[in-house]
Amino acid sequence: PAPARALSLGDFAGTWQVRAVPESGTDTSSTNYVLTATADTGGWFITFPSGLKVPLHVTLSGDSVMDKTGTFASQRRKGVKVTTESSMKMQNGKLVGTTIAHYLKAGPDSVLRLHLEATKKP
Repeated sequence: PAPARALSLGDFAGTWQVRAVPESGTDTSSTNYVLTATADTGGWFITFPSGLKVPLHVTLSGDSVMDKTGTFASQRRKGVKVTTESSMKMQNGKLVGTTIAHYLKAGPDSVLRLHLEATKKP
């Protein structure tokens, strides 16, 4: 079989509705946001329903795109600052992956791992 075509950031470009849910624990509530992705490394950001807009630093590795945020106000934990790192792949027309949230000064529950799934908006 022919080798798969290498992906580019352009393959991920668009506006995506994202739902992220903790992988374990008692909190099963989702964090919802919109991911805006461009064909280059500039212009990637997430926008939460609260209006908070967080820029992303992105890299492409094989079939996955990785992103990192700077520190921002957590939308899950009121009054707590957080940074996140995500890895996503294209699967059946959706983005699927994992986000790891690092909460600052949060004690023993300072890391939360979430499963994410995103659907492209028209």
